[in-house]
Amino acid sequence: KNLSNSGIIEQIKNLDKAIELAREKNKKAKGISILDFDDTVAKTKSKVIVYAPAFKPGTSKEVSMRLTPAEFAKRHAELERMGASFDFSEFNKVIKGKKGPLFDKLQKAVDKFGNENVFILTARPKESAEAIQAFLEGMGVKLKIENIAGLEDGRPIAKAQFIVNKAAEGYNDFYFADDIMANVKAVKRVLDIVDVKSNVQQALASKNLSKDINKMIEYSTGIGREKTYSA
Repeated sequence: KNLSNSGIIEQIKNLDKAIELAREKNKKAKGISILDFDDTVAKTKSKVIVYAPAFKPGTSKEVSMRLTPAEFAKRHAELERMGASFDFSEFNKVIKGKKGPLFDKLQKAVDKFGNENVFILTARPKESAEAIQAFLEGMGVKLKIENIAGLEDGRPIAKAQFIVNKAAEGYNDFYFADDIMANVKAVKRVLDIVDVKSNVQQALASKNLSKDINKMIEYSTGIGREKTYSA
């Protein structure tokens, strides 16, 4: 989203402050864990409804599409430039939610450190925080509502700026996880600039390695992937 001059100045100030804090000698370690929600902590059926101009001469009709969280993150900026509008009414809910690839990572962080410095950072709107909190509690993880940050923005720079703001608050040991590589790269870039301790991870869905290995064996040896052999 476009920023005012004051907003840009504030971002630059936060970056300068974060770098200054990171350079302090004898600073105390202050850790923070920040995880994306969709396809990272959880898998859901929630989608963003997009209304985009049809771009046909002589018509003002709009066409609609439904995007998954991953599709929204990848296409948000492009669609916004096209003049699209977004309906987050469904995205404010956790529909058919289940554990994602790094749910256990979130749970372990809360169990070990408490919920004070553990955050969910999502492209969903801030209005989705209550639904996300309820889903997590139903799964046994209690997270503070103020620690569920909805950006309503799918661009990598939005998540990177959130990280900079946290560094400006004095956090100097970061764990960040997201399923979108562009977000991972953007966050790693700013953490490298700020020069703080960090562990940045891309969340990947688990694969059936047995099936993958069987396919490779079939390709290289001709032995059918469905066959089972004794010792």
